[in-house]
Amino acid sequence: MSERRYSEQEVGAIFELATKAQAGSPRQLPKGSDTTRRILGMPIGVGRTVNLGRKLSDAEWEHLVVKIREMFDATGRVKQEGAFRQWSNGNLQVLLEPTPTGHQLRMRTVRSRSLGLMIGGFGAFVVAAAMLGSTAMASGADPARAASAAVFMGATGLGLFAWGALVLPGWSRLRRRQMEEIAELLTAPRE
Repeated sequence: MSERRYSEQEVGAIFELATKAQAGSPRQLPKGSDTTRRILGMPIGVGRTVNLGRKLSDAEWEHLVVKIREMFDATGRVKQEGAFRQWSNGNLQVLLEPTPTGHQLRMRTVRSRSLGLMIGGFGAFVVAAAMLGSTAMASGADPARAASAAVFMGATGLGLFAWGALVLPGWSRLRRRQMEEIAELLTAPRE
């Protein structure tokens, strides 16, 4: 089989097309998927999985951990079990997992503080409603005093729920952007 030879003009045209394509299009991220865990429509957890399509070297993993620590301003803990590697800081996890084509990076986190506030607030609201219902049915109780206690508890519950819920949209946008930046680090030209 003879090998095809390109003329200088053809080589120049190929390089010109490649340069234009690279300059004109944004850098392509490895194949990935985003996940969002929701409660009552609000994002309580976010995640991103990036299929690298190659193996990450030990040096690349170590460099990535340094960048993750800087980005989240957290030392976290690094752990390795066989082919699995992990950096975690509380609910925030970055996992490097083997795949048939190399590695995938799985990032995920949950805003457990907001979840606790929302569950606690909802619970207080339910107890307040039960207090109002039992006061209405009870005889001999001071209805005004019981109602004011129930209203206070219900308002406190709603306040706790709102406190937990209001931060979620901004928090989830920030975490998504950070996960996207980590994914972009993996596509930067290797040194």
